[in-house]
Amino acid sequence: MGIPQNERRGRRSTPVRRLAYLLAGAAVAATTLVAAQPAVADEQWLTQLDDGYVRFTVPDAAVQQAVGPVSQLVVEGNFAPSANWAQLGLSRSGANWTGIIGPLDPGLYYQVTGDDSKPFKDPTNPTSVASEPEWSTFFIPGESAALLADAPEEAGSVETLTYVSEGTGGERSALVWTPPGYTDRGKPYPVLYLQHGGGQGYRDWTEVGRAEQILDNLWLSGRLADMIVVMGDGNVPDFSAELFGSLMPAVGDAYRVSPAKKDRALAGLSMGGGQAFEVLRNHPGEFAYVGTFGAGRFGDLSTLPVKEINKRTSLFRLYVGNQTDIAYNDVFDSLRGFDSVGLRYQFDGVNPDAGHNWNAWQENLIDFAPRLFQGKDTGTPDFSEGHLPLDERFETPAPGTTPTPWVTEDGIVTFETTTEFADADFVSVWANWGPGGSWLRVEATKVGDRWRATVGPLDPWSYYYRLIVDGVSVKDTGNPTKVTTEPTWSTFFVPGEESRLLADVPEGTGGTLDVLTYQSSVANQQRSAYVWTPPGYDAARAEPYPLFVLNHGGGQSWTDWVEVGRAKQILDNLTVDGAIEPMVVVMPNGNVSDYPAELLGNVLPAVEGAYSVSEDPADRAIAGLSLGGMRTVDFVLRNPGEFADVGAFAGFLFGVPGGVDAEAVNAETRLLRLYTGDITDFTYPNVLALMDTLDGLGVDYEFDGVTVGPHGWDVWQKNLIDFAPRLFDGE
Repeated sequence: MGIPQNERRGRRSTPVRRLAYLLAGAAVAATTLVAAQPAVADEQWLTQLDDGYVRFTVPDAAVQQAVGPVSQLVVEGNFAPSANWAQLGLSRSGANWTGIIGPLDPGLYYQVTGDDSKPFKDPTNPTSVASEPEWSTFFIPGESAALLADAPEEAGSVETLTYVSEGTGGERSALVWTPPGYTDRGKPYPVLYLQHGGGQGYRDWTEVGRAEQILDNLWLSGRLADMIVVMGDGNVPDFSAELFGSLMPAVGDAYRVSPAKKDRALAGLSMGGGQAFEVLRNHPGEFAYVGTFGAGRFGDLSTLPVKEINKRTSLFRLYVGNQTDIAYNDVFDSLRGFDSVGLRYQFDGVNPDAGHNWNAWQENLIDFAPRLFQGKDTGTPDFSEGHLPLDERFETPAPGTTPTPWVTEDGIVTFETTTEFADADFVSVWANWGPGGSWLRVEATKVGDRWRATVGPLDPWSYYYRLIVDGVSVKDTGNPTKVTTEPTWSTFFVPGEESRLLADVPEGTGGTLDVLTYQSSVANQQRSAYVWTPPGYDAARAEPYPLFVLNHGGGQSWTDWVEVGRAKQILDNLTVDGAIEPMVVVMPNGNVSDYPAELLGNVLPAVEGAYSVSEDPADRAIAGLSLGGMRTVDFVLRNPGEFADVGAFAGFLFGVPGGVDAEAVNAETRLLRLYTGDITDFTYPNVLALMDTLDGLGVDYEFDGVTVGPHGWDVWQKNLIDFAPRLFDGE
């Protein structure tokens, strides 16, 4: 069985350019907002913060010492959906490269820091992975990962067993876990032989899989029978010969183990699972319990000694991750083959939350180990909680036959390039699919003369992405969507209840989106704005409509709220739900030298001339994201009484305008509501500072609290969904 690519990472990392500064505004703003930190040689590069957030601070001096000068830096790890491999781009800040990711789910994470093809180890992290020298690990505690945490009291121990291999003629090693009280028991122990995957080694089950913690916690909870667990080195030409001829005799000599075949179990992940099945096939009955974790290429099943296996095997149980697991289709085929030849087995179902990775294999061990050596009780044959049937193969369309990406009903998304990148060395997909909508890159795989990447399951929401081809941002030309201000971006949508307010409404039930063209005396040019009018808009209505001005951020323009923010869909759905007042919404171009003059002298008169909108400030609202939020707050403090309802999405102030009349602002402003992303949003401290400033001025405001996510569209869409229903005396 070959070494699956997903099992081995870290030999090469690739550059990421994180675009937070493009979303936020001018690069000078980003530089001003993030305080440079000194490069301290012995300072930890990885700092765990509260609530599952992690900060990386990598001194550039250390990077240069390790690999020379770099232009971009990434941290790689199991951060992507389904805990698959992804790359987090770091930003240069003074003497350091920095980045924050989170909130991460409880569990173990492994990371390698590198630039392009220059991976290197984090020397400040004492953890190590022998088979992946660039890797480090860190653990996020939490209830869902309780079995992966260090045992709360003294438990088992892990020792190194060294022996001479008859097959290789050299000295080899294995790790052996013994349960608490091992030396106090005279009765021989049953043994579980636990194998690693391709490209790994005998230490991986402890250094990455946290097998020691899992076994300790299972034993202390009373779920694990007394047993010895041997984690051997499967990197040999003939695994069966190594197992029976060298490893098992060495274990028998060094430990009190039972010679009975009913007291033997064998399991392995990926390649190790394939090795376990080969032993089951060629030596039926030598192991009473066999488990395969993410393995499925089992060869010609017509030659299986089915009767002998069924008679002499107490338990054969198979495991697989979701559609991102490279063994998914193999397991599907194998189960059908087992059924056709009459082989008895148990299947744990599809793990919907993990792919071909340690998150899945840890769960497999947690399910499998307690079933062993309990007499005839091997536990329920049912799926683990939340696991799903494997009813069909995961098939993507034939290459080049349909636009991409392809989105399945359960949120599995597959990207495919055109053939123009057939000669590329490395392709990845950058998108907002990290925690809270943060930006991560996922590696693509060469398939013929195209590149493909499958990611998911993604939560229902809207996504934007770009291809990175040999370090260069590229538009996915197979996707007809566009983002005018970001020419290499494309978008796609995953439907579901969570994203209902971002979905298209049934035809004929939504509002109308127009392009308003007007002359700007500030910019001395003709400019455009999007204008959304509600369903049933009546220009002759006796009562004019309230007006809502919705501003974009820095580096953006009047098209972004529609092309990326899905403002039309949000407004349509809120209207259909009866959640907002019928209103006219204008999304102007704020990229001018004098925004107040542009708004008051050009945008508002143009809207008033083309639409039936109220001129009463009580019927006017304004909001903006990032730089647009800054403009909004500054405008309202300088011009109280123009808008009754005001919202700032990650907006703040660089300086306090002179002569702010707090009494007038409070009297003339019905609602001033502030929003911010979490600590991954680099403007987060500035929004907190804005609140301090407003408090000092005596200006009244509301704070929505932290919206989980970075300085990006996921957060701003949620802000709009919260803000719009509050306008014009809304609840």
